[in-house]
Amino acid sequence: MLDWQDIQVFLEVARSERLTDAARRLGLDHSTLSRRTRRFEQKLNTQLFERSTHGYRLTEAGHRLQAHAEEMARHAAEAAEGLSDQDRQLSGQVRLGVTEGFGTWVIAPLLSAFGERHPALTLDLLALPRVVNLSRHEADLAITVERPSSAGLVISRLCDYRLRLYGSRDYLARHGRPATRRDLGRHRLIGYIDDLIFSDQLNYLDPLLAPSREPQFSIRSTSVTTQYSATVQGAGLAVLPCFMAEQHPALEAVLTDDVDLTRQFWITARQEQRRLSRVRLTWDYLRETIEANRAFLMGEPGESLACPPARPER
Repeated sequence: MLDWQDIQVFLEVARSERLTDAARRLGLDHSTLSRRTRRFEQKLNTQLFERSTHGYRLTEAGHRLQAHAEEMARHAAEAAEGLSDQDRQLSGQVRLGVTEGFGTWVIAPLLSAFGERHPALTLDLLALPRVVNLSRHEADLAITVERPSSAGLVISRLCDYRLRLYGSRDYLARHGRPATRRDLGRHRLIGYIDDLIFSDQLNYLDPLLAPSREPQFSIRSTSVTTQYSATVQGAGLAVLPCFMAEQHPALEAVLTDDVDLTRQFWITARQEQRRLSRVRLTWDYLRETIEANRAFLMGEPGESLACPPARPER
């Protein structure tokens, strides 16, 4: 008879592929998790993992067991949710992975009302300058700047958003306003680190710069929040989402006729997670509130983020 706790430990290691990551998520120390994993293999008289300096990789037997274990985990989640449904109040945890800027400036404020409406739900917001890996169960839902291509995912286009070139009033007073894109070669720029950009959709500056001039960067960062802060402080010009920059009184858009970029956000979940009521509810709430803020995300004048009122469950 398989022990459910052993299955949970096995699944976390299989999903994480690194013992340290699995141990952190399970709340165990590294050595304890290593012993439990080996003890489980001994109990089954089967090697489940190939161990190396690069991490833990499933053997063929491990892959077969994972398929059954994932099904067991899904049934356990559905059973727990069914019990909470009887009490007419959703409970549990929803983990949402989202890009750093969108998560901080848009999603976090919108989720405040959602949390008030469903106080028994715990929301984990992973606002990160990278793509969240759903196949490794890092999150239940993900919002990405590129349309995912992995099989087994439910994918929907969430919204468009606009980006423009911004500078602070102080910077523009000291260095002047660029009149054409060619003038950007004479300005200090702020952007991403080329070899650390996690999506081609974030490579804004290269198509804007004249090939005859080497761009002069004052600051480059993997974090759009850092780029935003540097722009506010007058370090240079940066391409920023309107949902971040339009709200700051110190920032002005320049070259608005030449630099007007539109990108998309996509919302994604694994099929089995999408069926859970708490995940489906979060998905629908995000789609509804983001749609209500379409003008704000496209940088329309005078628009601000419209957060729905909190209406706690009764």
